[in-house]
Amino acid sequence: MPRRRVAEKREQLPDPKFGSKIVSKFVSALMEDGKKATAERACYGAFDIMKQKTGQDPLKVFKQALENVKPVLEVKPRRVGGATYQVPIEIRPQRRMALAFRWLITFSRKRSERTMREKLAGELLDAFNNTGSSFKKKEDTHKMAEANRAFAHYRW
Repeated sequence: MPRRRVAEKREQLPDPKFGSKIVSKFVSALMEDGKKATAERACYGAFDIMKQKTGQDPLKVFKQALENVKPVLEVKPRRVGGATYQVPIEIRPQRRMALAFRWLITFSRKRSERTMREKLAGELLDAFNNTGSSFKKKEDTHKMAEANRAFAHYRW
């Protein structure tokens, strides 16, 4: 927690190809070592592959995949009287987006395809079809929150 004032949120510029702020944020999350052009190439290449495979607008497919991966609940450890309980809490929208980005990128990097474009396209298409590792991660998070629903009264 900051002592003086809350840090202001910077306004993200929309990406040049689609004019979408969400895609721009995703490219920033995908970027490694400040190489934004490389991240954009991977992202736009994945969108091209998705357009070929589905025949739909890749931006709509991307947004639907993101919605399918965004978690609603998560558990946070809460210490009460010497015991630690996993307390389910609702996730605020900004964190939902960040977790979805993180899971999509992490699991696409672990895939076995050759290029990052193919890996990212594969993971996004799996998320679009409610399958794949990132969707499974969301389901596991929800299951854990559901299993610990008895400790919801410890929420603060």
